[in-house]
Amino acid sequence: MPRFFLEAAQFRGSQAVITGGDARHIARVLRMGIGDGLTLCDGAGMDYAGVIRQVEKDRLLVEIVDKHPSMSEPQLRVTLFQGLPKASKMDTVIEKCTELGVSQVVPVQTERAVVRLEDEKARAAKVARWRKIAEAAAKQSGRGMVPVVSDVCRVSDMLPLFSELDAVVVPYENEQETHLAEALSRMESPGSIGVVIGPEGGLAREEVDAMLERGAVSVSLGARILRTETAGAAVLAALMYAFGEM
Repeated sequence: MPRFFLEAAQFRGSQAVITGGDARHIARVLRMGIGDGLTLCDGAGMDYAGVIRQVEKDRLLVEIVDKHPSMSEPQLRVTLFQGLPKASKMDTVIEKCTELGVSQVVPVQTERAVVRLEDEKARAAKVARWRKIAEAAAKQSGRGMVPVVSDVCRVSDMLPLFSELDAVVVPYENEQETHLAEALSRMESPGSIGVVIGPEGGLAREEVDAMLERGAVSVSLGARILRTETAGAAVLAALMYAFGEM
């Protein structure tokens, strides 16, 4: 059944109003009309079963016939701190990690990142694009919420966010002792985990040290070197499996 995310203001008691691009897509592309059913999401983990009752130009009126918590949202909340990668790789990261259940993506300007989003206008445009990708991926994968895509920040801005999480893991190519599986085995039912992924050039030793001082754990992902656009999704899948979400 088609799935659409609405703002809180669009829900009005036992009805919901869909306007703009979503309304046009439903009526003209999906060719849905009066009496057809669809699923609406409030972005906070609640699903609503709706039936189209009125179709106007760029506006649909939907009757809410049932609501229930989304069954697709993981209990584990994962925040991905992603070092800015080159080209369109961030698009892939956000799309795939949304499918896997990430709760938040924080783009980070690290020391070795080739990409430099110094221009405020260009940075805002990038973030807006990433948020649209997250929403599209959430629809496609049946999510009950759209992951938060934060504004681009620096490592110094990222570090204080660690205190809001139960654990943080940092995959690091120079880690020789602690493997990801070992680090996860030491965690007792965490509610939230942060994952820090470096850009193509990896994380600087000084950056990793600063993260460890904030309580993060450096981990190895094995003998193979993963690309930056692969690593986040790989760790996220491992987390979901380890804690019964997959």
